[in-house]
Amino acid sequence: MDPQGTALVTGAGRGLGRATALELARRGFDVVAGLRDPARGEPLARQADGLRGRLQLTRLDVNDPDSIEIPEGLRVLVNNAGIEQENLPVEYAPLDGWREVFETNLFGLVEVTRRAIPALRANGGGVVCNVTSCSILVPMPFFAVYRASKAAVSALGESLRSELAPFGIRVVEILPGAIATDMLAASRLLPEAARFEAYRPQAQRVQASRARAGEPASAEHAAAAIADAILDDDGPLRAACDPMGDGLLGAWRAQSDEEMMQPMLELFAPSNG
Repeated sequence: MDPQGTALVTGAGRGLGRATALELARRGFDVVAGLRDPARGEPLARQADGLRGRLQLTRLDVNDPDSIEIPEGLRVLVNNAGIEQENLPVEYAPLDGWREVFETNLFGLVEVTRRAIPALRANGGGVVCNVTSCSILVPMPFFAVYRASKAAVSALGESLRSELAPFGIRVVEILPGAIATDMLAASRLLPEAARFEAYRPQAQRVQASRARAGEPASAEHAAAAIADAILDDDGPLRAACDPMGDGLLGAWRAQSDEEMMQPMLELFAPSNG
């Protein structure tokens, strides 16, 4: 597709969302950057000066239906808004926490998407881009709540791909790996699961494995890859935006589930034998 018309980006107040909003404006889209608090978006507005496309800040909280407005001329929706919570063993993760994460990462995304579809169809088609996580490809302990919410979005995208194809609406799923954002910085700390003695050794292995992951990609690098995937009419459903995500996605495509998961299970939960 050509970079014209309007792009709506949720969760554009920081990190990957902010970088993606700027990159799409740089390519030529008129970008509506959705933030829960637009007053905190002034740095984003300043960075947008001089770009090919315009950038407008708007209040958009995916958990508040009254704040969700679909802009005219919509051609691209980037569902980026998402949250994490404490990384706990499933037996200790409270159901209220599960509900809160799913409310934002899945149900909020669904509400924005279902409102956007009629606009995309009326405007002759476009792209729905869902940001998930490459962590759904590996059996990461203590990330079950976050991974489950993102895996649900992945399954949603598969169905949407079939439903929306007749209208010229393409679905893209981006699976980020290590991106230099505050979310990554938090995830590299010792998982909260370490508070529970039975899980402490495994939590320490998880932290060590993430520390060895190498230098993360910049948010700007990842955003450029996201824009490329959006503009590539012949691209696949799933795409990575950084070296870690690219490596895991390539391995997932090349191997069976068991072939890919077994080395990870041995890394995080070695047998006692």
